[in-house]
Amino acid sequence: MDSVVGSPNEREVQWPVKVRELQNHHTDTTIWNDFKFRDDDIIISTWAKSGTTWMQQIISQLIHEGADEASARDESHWLDLRAVPMKPALEAQTHRRYIKTHSPIDALVYSPKAKYVFVARDVRDTIWSMHNHLYNATPAYYELVNETPGRVGPALKRPPPDPAQYFREFLDDDTDPTKSHSPFWEHFRGWWNARGLPNLLRVHFNDLKADLEGEIRKVARFLDIQIPEEKWPDVVHHCTFKYMKENEARLCPDYAEIIFKSNAMINKGDNGRWTNLLTKEDIDCFEKKVRMELGEEAADWLAGGNRGVAAKGR
Repeated sequence: MDSVVGSPNEREVQWPVKVRELQNHHTDTTIWNDFKFRDDDIIISTWAKSGTTWMQQIISQLIHEGADEASARDESHWLDLRAVPMKPALEAQTHRRYIKTHSPIDALVYSPKAKYVFVARDVRDTIWSMHNHLYNATPAYYELVNETPGRVGPALKRPPPDPAQYFREFLDDDTDPTKSHSPFWEHFRGWWNARGLPNLLRVHFNDLKADLEGEIRKVARFLDIQIPEEKWPDVVHHCTFKYMKENEARLCPDYAEIIFKSNAMINKGDNGRWTNLLTKEDIDCFEKKVRMELGEEAADWLAGGNRGVAAKGR
């Protein structure tokens, strides 16, 4: 499990160095190059549909001590989203900032003073959720990401109706920019290989589902946020999927209500929807692929989180 206390001398740490840019229909990582970090910034990093909105809600609740009216919608901006400039809004904020990105670690400017929370999810569940997200997106979404001037590379395309077909295409080639935000395997490898950094915390979707309060408390300790004990019930309640789904319009970005159908931004939070739709051959192919790309330890953690690894006795 990740440690959330103590850190080595900063001079001994090999901090990540930016070595490339990622520019496509969604992302422009050049935005990070002149971004002015604050020492208490929080960066939420995920490959899309891995628990991003959930972690934004968790950190919003921690910063605002369980306030019902708190909403990441107007605060936790996706900095390197190409089509919607967010830097001015972030620069104007006076509270502790919590910033979203879907970019790989080697395409970011990494701040030793900020805190980074990397959230991951079984890639089969991630791809199923991504399919739901892209398939249910309105024409306005595709117009936004593809037609806003400045796009680099090909346009994003709507996926086929069958999520299993989309998954098989992902296994064949996760680097096709017409099918998602960015390549998955290199994204995960980069953040996984940085897991020893003192200002980086890994959180798994499955662990959040299994012990929401325990995981939120771990995040709070990592971020050095003290919550009065009497406010914890509100914090946890406001981070449940039931509460978030009931308040979806208030919690999601203001553009979500225009470019997504109602169930595309916050869906069900379910895992295993692929179970009866993938063949044994599909699953065997996936198991071979994930271990080839990531190795045993990373593949086991990606599939089940800390509890899944513990259950295997690793």
